[in-house]
Amino acid sequence: MSLIENPRTGIPGLPVLLAIIVGFVVSILLFIGADASDSAVLGILGVLILIASIIDMPGLFVVEPNEGRVLILFGKYRGTVRTSGWHWVNPFHVKKRVSLRIRNFETEHLKVNDLDGNPVEIAAVVVWRVVDTAEAIFEVDDYVNYVHVQSESALRNMATHYPYDTHHEERDSLRGSTDKVAEKLNAEIQARLQKAGVEVIEARITHLAYAAEIASAMLQRQQAAAIIAARTKIVEGAVSMVQMALERLAQDKIVELDEERKAAMVSNLLVVLCGEHGTQPVVNTGTLYT
Repeated sequence: MSLIENPRTGIPGLPVLLAIIVGFVVSILLFIGADASDSAVLGILGVLILIASIIDMPGLFVVEPNEGRVLILFGKYRGTVRTSGWHWVNPFHVKKRVSLRIRNFETEHLKVNDLDGNPVEIAAVVVWRVVDTAEAIFEVDDYVNYVHVQSESALRNMATHYPYDTHHEERDSLRGSTDKVAEKLNAEIQARLQKAGVEVIEARITHLAYAAEIASAMLQRQQAAAIIAARTKIVEGAVSMVQMALERLAQDKIVELDEERKAAMVSNLLVVLCGEHGTQPVVNTGTLYT
C-alpha cells in the first residue's frame, strides 16, 4: 500500500527556543540555590529541568522555501512540514529533508538502435521536481538515482520506436519530429516516475547522431536519399507542368499537335524542367514539320 503525503504543521520554534533558554537559566539558578541552602530538592529539580531542556533542543528545525521535512516517529510516517520557517516537534521524530525545487539533469550519451536498426547516439535533458514527499522517501530507495536510471531507460525504449530520419512527411522521426518525440519521451518518463512522487516538467533530446562506426556510410546514404527525394519532387512537378501546358494549348486552340509532336514537346519540356543546368534554346525558322 503506497503512502500519500500528509501535510503537517509544527509548533512555532521561537517560543520553544525561549522556553529552553529559560529552562537552562532556571536550572542554573536552582543549582546555585541548592548549593547555598544545601537543599537536595532544588538540586533534583534543577537536574530535571536541565534534562528536559536538553531533550527538547533536537525538536527544533528550520524549513527553507521550497523544502519539505518528512517526520518519522519510531518507524511510522507522521506527516510532512512544508511551511517555511522555524518549527518544533516531538524531539524523537526523525526529520528527513526533501527538496521541492525544480531540478534538471542530462543523461549520458546512450548508444541504441533506432526503428530501422541503425545504431545512434542519443541524450536528453530531464526537468523534474518532487510533488509527493512521502512517495519519494518511502516508495523508492533513492529517488534521485531512481529518476536518473528510469529516465535513461525510457529514453532507450523511446528511441527504438522512431527512425533516425525519414523523407516521408507522414512518418515521424527522431530528427524531424522533435516536438512529438519530446511529448512521447515526457509521457514515458512520467509513467515510470509516477510511483516515486515525481513530476516531469520537460524532457527533450539534446544530442542525436549516428554512431561513429556508421556515421560516414549513413551520411552518404542520407545524401543519396535526399537527392532521390528532391529528384522525385522535381519530376512530379515537371510532369504536372507539361500536362497543364498541353491542356491549355488544346483548350485555347492555340495549336493542334499530333501524337508524334506531343511526344517531342513532352520530351523537350521534361529536359528543360528536369535538367541540372540551363538549356540553350534552338529557334526553328521553318515550319513545324521541317
